Amino acid sequence: MALSPARPNPGRMADDQFERVLRQKLREAGQQIGEAKRAYRRAKLAARADLPHDREGRARIVCRRHAERRAVEVDPEGKPACFDAQSQDCQGCAEDIRAGDVETW
Repeated sequence: MALSPARPNPGRMADDQFERVLRQKLREAGQQIGEAKRAYRRAKLAARADLPHDREGRARIVCRRHAERRAVEVDPEGKPACFDAQSQDCQGCAEDIRAGDVETW
């Protein structure tokens, strides 16, 4: 008795394709939710520090150490993401952020 070659099952192929598309869309939705959560958290921190912020919620400050405009996250302690504990400029900047007296743009 000879075995005939397996024929593709059109119903199974459609199910596989549907599952693949569904997984892709769920993954994309998860990434968008993650981005939205990060933007919300950054905006909340920037608002807490009463600083102007960009569309992603990062605080818009003028960096003392590099004398340039930056959009950075600010942690609950008032330290920007670019903070360097060894730099006097950074320490002064963090103090000014906490005091609400930092230069912004």
